[in-house]
Amino acid sequence: MAIWDQLTAVLRTQFKDGALPVTVETTASDVPGWDSLAHIRFILAVEKGFGIKFRTAEISSFDNLGDLAAMIAQKLQ
Repeated sequence: MAIWDQLTAVLRTQFKDGALPVTVETTASDVPGWDSLAHIRFILAVEKGFGIKFRTAEISSFDNLGDLAAMIAQKLQ
């Protein structure tokens, strides 16, 4: 499964919305229910789903889902 497809699936699963519109520009403010606790749960689900770990500084650097997808791609190389 491509990174973007898998990331979208994780997001939709975590926020329990299979029809959630997702683009590379999507931010936490675009997703209903995405608060600080949901953010932690989402990042943990991404780490588990991709078999990677993020440093705190990396997590803080994501402006949108496109940035997150790019970091996942770097870590999977």
